Amino acid sequence: MKLLLFISAVLACACQPFGTGNQDSKKKFRSWEIAGGGLGESIRYSSLKEINRENVGRLEVAWTYHTGDADTGNNSQIQCNPIIVDGTLYGTSPALKLIALDAATGKERWIFDPVTDPNHAITNNRGVTWWENGKDKRILYAAGSMLYAVNARTGKLVESFGSNGKLDLHTGLDERSGQLFVSATSPGIIYRDLFIIGTRVSEGSDAASGDIRAFNAETGELAWIFHTIPRPGETGYETWEDKDAWKKTGGANSWAGMSIDMERGIVFVPTGSAGPDFYGGNRKGANLFANCVLALDAATGKRLWHFQTIHHDLWDRDVPSAPGLVRVQYNGSQRDAVAQATKTGFIFLLDRETGRPLFPVEEKQVPVQPALPGEKPWPTQPVPLKPAPFLRQEFKPEAINRYASLSDKEKIKRQLEQLNYSHMFSPPSLSGIVMFPGFDGGAEWGGTAFDPATGLFYVNSNEVPWAMTMVGSALTGGVSAGRRAYLANCVTCHGPDQKGSGDFPSLESIDTAYSRGELLTLLNQGRRRMPGFSHLSAAEKTGLINYLLEEQQAETSGATEVDRYVMTGYKKMQTTDGYPAIDPPWGTLNAINLNTGEYAWRIPLGEYPELKARGIPPTGTENYGGPVVTAGGLLFIAATPDTRFRAFDKKTGELLWEKILPAPGFATPAVYEVEGRQYVVIACGGGKLGSPSGDAYVAFALPEM
Repeated sequence: MKLLLFISAVLACACQPFGTGNQDSKKKFRSWEIAGGGLGESIRYSSLKEINRENVGRLEVAWTYHTGDADTGNNSQIQCNPIIVDGTLYGTSPALKLIALDAATGKERWIFDPVTDPNHAITNNRGVTWWENGKDKRILYAAGSMLYAVNARTGKLVESFGSNGKLDLHTGLDERSGQLFVSATSPGIIYRDLFIIGTRVSEGSDAASGDIRAFNAETGELAWIFHTIPRPGETGYETWEDKDAWKKTGGANSWAGMSIDMERGIVFVPTGSAGPDFYGGNRKGANLFANCVLALDAATGKRLWHFQTIHHDLWDRDVPSAPGLVRVQYNGSQRDAVAQATKTGFIFLLDRETGRPLFPVEEKQVPVQPALPGEKPWPTQPVPLKPAPFLRQEFKPEAINRYASLSDKEKIKRQLEQLNYSHMFSPPSLSGIVMFPGFDGGAEWGGTAFDPATGLFYVNSNEVPWAMTMVGSALTGGVSAGRRAYLANCVTCHGPDQKGSGDFPSLESIDTAYSRGELLTLLNQGRRRMPGFSHLSAAEKTGLINYLLEEQQAETSGATEVDRYVMTGYKKMQTTDGYPAIDPPWGTLNAINLNTGEYAWRIPLGEYPELKARGIPPTGTENYGGPVVTAGGLLFIAATPDTRFRAFDKKTGELLWEKILPAPGFATPAVYEVEGRQYVVIACGGGKLGSPSGDAYVAFALPEM
């Protein structure tokens, strides 16, 4: 009998995943050991309730930690949702240093700095991953194109992992991708001894493969790979008209993070569009597995099911965040489900085991003309009948900003008359379309929150219109090699006039900001949202630098025909004083009952102090970063450029508390407990939407008795 009991115990242990998967399921929502909280469900929920509706007004700063490496000249950011394990907070700095802090005091324990690595490039980071096996405790995180394994106690590289503690994120990808930009902004996720990760790649024609990979968390060895652009004999291969698409098309990558059902052993993977973003003439077809929620066997990488949210994406409508693993009432019984919010404002509620929609989804006819030469838009798109969209999906003249001046209203009206605003799925064109919902949604990478006790699902949303115009990437007639390289690689972000837009800077004075050598380094490595262009030849890089510096332009090519099209820049539709061209709200916070598909409440999120001073009701603002909901009846969110950190009543949306942060908190908070005291912490990195960059983590708690 004792032998049988011993064998049973061993088998039970063997069936448990390593790392955070070992924690007691009853305590899984009391800690924050995985980005997004819980065991990887991505519902951003905490069962802690020391801080509640009645006492939240007494919250005060418990500690502040400054990383000391903000780059104000280059709009650095901290987008990290930190994790807290055994009383230590692990997060990243603007320069991608890995930091370990005492979670109760904010006192620094150690710092790991990857900057000495020649492959290091500054990209944004949204979190890190904890893994443990016995006494072996590690933090896995990406900086530039490298994945690092760091000893959680000492901050030193674990040299037995990969090559002396690091692993090139090109590992396992096809030969073409080995020369292209590959990084990771969102943390990977652990299943047993596997570290599963997606990547960020270029969004142009130079996009690397977006394959999903699992590595052995102890050794770094590749365990499995899932091809997001299928190869011959694989499911989905038939959805590409060009049967060699897998050899030359990239993207369909998972940059937004993942969710995992530990009990079922299923990892849920959101994917983005195939490259290039806005022209699909060279990738005709529905394009599986781009723009999908993928359910994969976490142990093997085998596809279990998929649901495509956009067919043949022409609008950069990536699935923007890890789906929430929720439990809902369906036909009188409890059902485990997957809830995915999108940039378009739709929420798809899918059965967790089959992928079938729980609310009806229709394939609706959408416009296919006018389309660019060579383009073949998909004739239908999936539209859920419930819940209703959480934002407006069209911008017409009657919705022009009521607070705009008369001259601005006329200007916006003329702009609308020149653009196609008839449908959010109108195909891109040379004359231009209104992008609404905008490039940044709708929903974004901050993610969603779900309250298991009430069935309420929370999503914050942007409602800002943009204009999209296309241009041929190669011009008929002679054109300098430098200009051709600029049109092919740079015009989408910096515009044909090099003036930039949104978070993309102007290049007009680049000769005073960078030397030729610094420009070459920037082209090779990239920085933040800019990918590296190491795929360009030395001659192409020289020509591009010459063009940017307005130097020698004598070399020209012969006459060329347009072979593809690129967007001419990210251009917000705005008033003269910089407010969105559409009527408010410009940002919202929404609560939806997933049991019924009905809305519980909806409020503007964020405000402009100067408009408030004029007596204008809250308008909402663009927002980046997600919410956290707690058993104490609260919803915490920062995300807005007005530097506020707010707590709302989760049932009604009433504002209960707010504090001014040292810089905007464009990140998702974490809620945790140390020695019986509850904390909520937010990274304050600023840097977006014209706001100053910051370098702080700020933790709040109730006053100690």
